[in-house]
Amino acid sequence: MNYRLLTLFALSFLFLNFTAVSHSTGVEGDKKGTDPKLLAAKLKLSLEVKCKSFYEDIESNKYSLPNFESFLKAFEGYNSLKEQGVIEKEYLTIVDFSLSANEERMWVIDMTTKEVVLRSLVAHGRNSGDVFANDFSNRSESYQSSLGFYATGETYIGKHGLSLRLDGLEYGINDKARDRAVVIHGAEYVSEDFIKSNGRLGRSLGCPAVPNEISAELIELIKDKSCLFIYHPSRSYIRKSKLAS
Repeated sequence: MNYRLLTLFALSFLFLNFTAVSHSTGVEGDKKGTDPKLLAAKLKLSLEVKCKSFYEDIESNKYSLPNFESFLKAFEGYNSLKEQGVIEKEYLTIVDFSLSANEERMWVIDMTTKEVVLRSLVAHGRNSGDVFANDFSNRSESYQSSLGFYATGETYIGKHGLSLRLDGLEYGINDKARDRAVVIHGAEYVSEDFIKSNGRLGRSLGCPAVPNEISAELIELIKDKSCLFIYHPSRSYIRKSKLAS
């Protein structure tokens, strides 16, 4: 049995066993006979099984996959937003700010074909950290990045050329993104050459800036209501978020 099948078998077994135990214990729940905490735990386990199956099916092409932890959070929010009709395009962009800025920490995944279509360097805000991003803010002029889920908006031509507006979808976490002019744009400081010259990637004023050579391709691909998720294992974010648990 290969690793993928073994993993799915184990997760499925745990889910079925969990369900059987819950029935056999006869836990008293609400008036409909369902304990809210038990139901939440079952739904979370079911989500993880579904997510693991999807993750194992992703074709990475010439790229590596994002870490499973970041993908699990992204997968949860993406599906919720799709159900609500907040996002329409079936692309999921994941930015993993737990990784070094000197690594390619942005992935674009086609959720229909289940394949990674792009991976790239991406900058964080200059007040969020040096090589690693550790501090995040929703405030104007903080020059920090904001975590969480975004819907991509419309394009425009600005001082960085073709750029993509972002709408933060999480109140108190990133909902000021449009007012702060946090957008996706190309920048010359996001490049391997900059890293070689300076020892680290350049930083933005809070925008997830990308290399000039891929910015137009990326923007055209994900514009107009696709899902962007900026991840960091921040306990503060998880406490506040209603889209990631």
